[in-house]
Amino acid sequence: MLDILSYDFMQRAVMAVIAISIFAPILGIFLILRRQSLMSDTLSHVSLAGVAFGVVLGISPTLTTIIVVVLAAILLEYLRVVYKHYMEISTAILMSLGLALSLIIMSKSNTSSNMSLEQYLFGSIITISGEQVIALFAIAMIILVLTGLFIRPMYILTFDEDTAFVDGLPVRLMSVLFNIVTGVAIALTIPAAGALLVSTIMVLPASIAMRLGKNFKAVIFIGILIGFIGMFSGIFLSYYWETPASATITMIFISIFLVVNLLSLIRKKL
Repeated sequence: MLDILSYDFMQRAVMAVIAISIFAPILGIFLILRRQSLMSDTLSHVSLAGVAFGVVLGISPTLTTIIVVVLAAILLEYLRVVYKHYMEISTAILMSLGLALSLIIMSKSNTSSNMSLEQYLFGSIITISGEQVIALFAIAMIILVLTGLFIRPMYILTFDEDTAFVDGLPVRLMSVLFNIVTGVAIALTIPAAGALLVSTIMVLPASIAMRLGKNFKAVIFIGILIGFIGMFSGIFLSYYWETPASATITMIFISIFLVVNLLSLIRKKL
């Protein structure tokens, strides 16, 4: 294992794992509790339009992806308010819009551009650059600081928006900002995880932690730990098995999820 870590690309992959495992479970917990677990999947699909814009215009796909995802996050909150009792409508609309835009834009490009889009679809944590690792740590630190400062207001907002409004909290602004931060985090995670699998890294560690944690803070810490274990073991197993890293990580998270739920079911029957 130590021999593997002598490679620069594996060192960057491990650093990326540390950064992603810090912020992904935190965002995932709030997404699940707010019943917006599909939002990560929606924004990842919308991000494809941002990638397409960047590839066709010849500028950084990460930059255009962040811009598109931030706009989509704001629009998502508007649609969530309009269709308050039918939140799945907003995710379906944006997901369809993102895929349609990406297909139309890429239809006007050449073959090499299509190959670039495919790289963003599936991602590769072992090919991540040093700049992308720095960006991941930057968003991780921002999310940690925001969580430490606003965990109580976000907790109230998550469980009861009416109570949050009565307490004088800026409900709409907080929701929009949460969506934007989530969107930026997803945009920065896509080169490592891929647009098709980023929601797995966001949601599964959080859902597993919710089965194990006894309180809100414990769930956050357990989610971070599970995120690190799943991603760390995934990149090493993918190296030895010669399988795609993001897909291997996904299978590990699903395996952990099944084991935890199976043990929980057995415990209840004993």
